[in-house]
Amino acid sequence: MGNYYCLMAGLPDITLENTKQEVSMPDLREELEAVLSEKDKKVLYYFFLQKDCTNLARLLKNPKAEIDDYGNLGMEQYVDLMTSAREMNFNVHRYPAFMSIFAREYAYNKDKEGYFPEDDMLYKFYQYAIETCPNKMVRQWYKLNLDITNILTAFLARKNGWNVADYIQGGDEVTAMILSNNTKDFNLTAEYDYVADLMKIVECEDPVEKEKRIDAFKWLWLEEKTFFNIFSIEAVFAYLCKLDMLARWDKLDVETGKETFRQIIENLRGEARVPEEFLK
Repeated sequence: MGNYYCLMAGLPDITLENTKQEVSMPDLREELEAVLSEKDKKVLYYFFLQKDCTNLARLLKNPKAEIDDYGNLGMEQYVDLMTSAREMNFNVHRYPAFMSIFAREYAYNKDKEGYFPEDDMLYKFYQYAIETCPNKMVRQWYKLNLDITNILTAFLARKNGWNVADYIQGGDEVTAMILSNNTKDFNLTAEYDYVADLMKIVECEDPVEKEKRIDAFKWLWLEEKTFFNIFSIEAVFAYLCKLDMLARWDKLDVETGKETFRQIIENLRGEARVPEEFLK
């Protein structure tokens, strides 16, 4: 993996105090294309692929939907993917097979009660990234995201009296514990310290603050993982993830929201309960 001292040293710091974004994602991606090795480009491919997955789910619901403009695919490719899927003309060399299958099955699933295409697409992306990404830290990142999503979904389903098994995906240890335990925390707290924090997040009634608390936890995880490797491809990946978070927070609340997030980060930093298994 490359050492990107000049790249990282030249990028503006992303901190909670620096609320002004001085670099755009499209501009940064153009710079990355010029300096990254081919091997490392394959690592960052997964960051942009997640955007493609989100865009695909949106376009299947509404062909005129607003989409992110910095995925790997352009509009013509999304149209080609959806058309090919409908015609059963899958080409795994053009697009990941799981995306084509998702597009093909969307027509059968869209009217099912409790079906959320964006969530289903995200689950499938996480599983694909965990299985295929060549970088260990990035695989861990998506495993962490999958675990958090499943745990929060399980708590939410139980809180609303839904059948938990209908909303959980995957076949790993966390999923097995959720589906086999009836205790308040699914017996997860004994194995994963951070579950106690997730239980508090579920109880938060403000959806904006809830989202920020989740991102605050993820932000700290990225800081922990790259603390000693600040010029690595992992640090580049973490920078992209943080920049993406800040872009979303800008849309939620320009000033008050960021101040709230800054307080959340400081509180979490004091507790520092990032799961040990993801720090190895």
